[in-house]
Amino acid sequence: MMKANKYTFGLLISIGINIILLSYIIILYHSGSNQFIERQCSLSWSEKAAAEAEAVAAISCSGHGRAYLDGPVNYEQSEGQVRPVCECYDCYGGLDCSILSPECPADADSGDPIFLEPFWMEHATESAVMISGWHRMSYRYVDYTTMSSELEKYIRKMHAIVGNAITEGRYLVFGIGSSQLLNAAVYALSSDNSSSPSNVLATIPFYPMYNAQTVFFHSENFQFQGDSNTWILNNNNNNIPTNNKNVVEFVTSPNNPDGELKTSVVLGAKTIYDHAYFWPHFTPIPSPSDRDLMIFTLSKLTGHAGTRFGWAVIKDKDVYDKMLNYISVADMSISKDTQLRVLQLLKVAVKDHGKPLFEFAYDKMRDRWARLTSVFSKSTRFSLQHRHPLHCSFFNQTRLPSPAYAWVKCEREEDQDCGKVLETDGKIKGRSGSIFSAGDRCVRLSLIKSQDDFELLLKRLTQLVALENNINGGAVQIM
Repeated sequence: MMKANKYTFGLLISIGINIILLSYIIILYHSGSNQFIERQCSLSWSEKAAAEAEAVAAISCSGHGRAYLDGPVNYEQSEGQVRPVCECYDCYGGLDCSILSPECPADADSGDPIFLEPFWMEHATESAVMISGWHRMSYRYVDYTTMSSELEKYIRKMHAIVGNAITEGRYLVFGIGSSQLLNAAVYALSSDNSSSPSNVLATIPFYPMYNAQTVFFHSENFQFQGDSNTWILNNNNNNIPTNNKNVVEFVTSPNNPDGELKTSVVLGAKTIYDHAYFWPHFTPIPSPSDRDLMIFTLSKLTGHAGTRFGWAVIKDKDVYDKMLNYISVADMSISKDTQLRVLQLLKVAVKDHGKPLFEFAYDKMRDRWARLTSVFSKSTRFSLQHRHPLHCSFFNQTRLPSPAYAWVKCEREEDQDCGKVLETDGKIKGRSGSIFSAGDRCVRLSLIKSQDDFELLLKRLTQLVALENNINGGAVQIM
């Protein structure tokens, strides 16, 4: 009995010692792990770069411009310092962009989506990217591809959240903006028979790049034939037998310049759906697009036009292979630095099911359209495009579109050139309708530039309508 007790006592002591040793090991392990994590999290090579980026971003430029790391600098010999120079927005000048030029015209020509800049300033921490000097020096990724699989995953996730495109079972191709992908798509869909080139069409009013690129990248296999409806009418009137399978039709939906949701008009044609503006801040999303070839761009999703990134969603493997080959031959794939930045931006964009980004963007566009329509409601000389309410599956409500552009028409018979009327009488620069093959009675005004740009545009429009109505019994001077 005593011997058994001794064994029991010895076993208990051994267990106790092992527990103490194990606890000590665990403590050492966690202590070492924490020290390792602290060492890993401490800044080394990135510290100087981060400090420089923070310093430049902190330069206010009076809120009417920005300073950039890759921008011009002033050398101050007295202080031995290099100071970044403020790059001022339109109509502002001075060292800190605080001087407004009162005679400056409102520039509503460009499609620069600067209206989203405040959102990214609010999300500076999550959206910032730090790149080492040795980041992705190879042409390819470790899986021997040139497109980031992680970025592709987030693009598909974004579409699933928004509900604007079906990507399951589809192929993705990256391009330098959507512009490169447009011609890659024409190349992939066009005839291989030079004796019977494909007819490339678009419905008026259409984005001028379709014509410009097709003509510039002249090929024996495709040729631009202009307006889809005119082409159909001409062939019907002349009783010309047509092979619509040899037609490549651009369908811009929502359309640039008028914001209309469009569909193909040529039965049996091969279609390229340009969905650059098919996002909840520009249009209600009634249902996911399920087209054979769809093209999207980062610039109108997040506002980063300067990053130059777009993607195509493709159903057919042969078309995918041809577009991928086009990109490879043209540019040896897309910059790895660009892909990293886009990945970081999309990680922010998909947070909370995309609500922060799209609610911010939609509120901004809805406000601009409300103020714009209020001004035009007082005019009989100028009119805006009609907007039709639709149910938006993303916001789960019926609402009006809030397009990126106002498509303005001059209603007076004598106002044949609406762009000239706006520039001469109102100091407003727009994009003439003839650029979109629609005639110059219409003009496109951009609503997606900076807040400064929009406020000046609204001021000039208000003064122009006031002239029309002869408010206060006399002419109103345009300043």
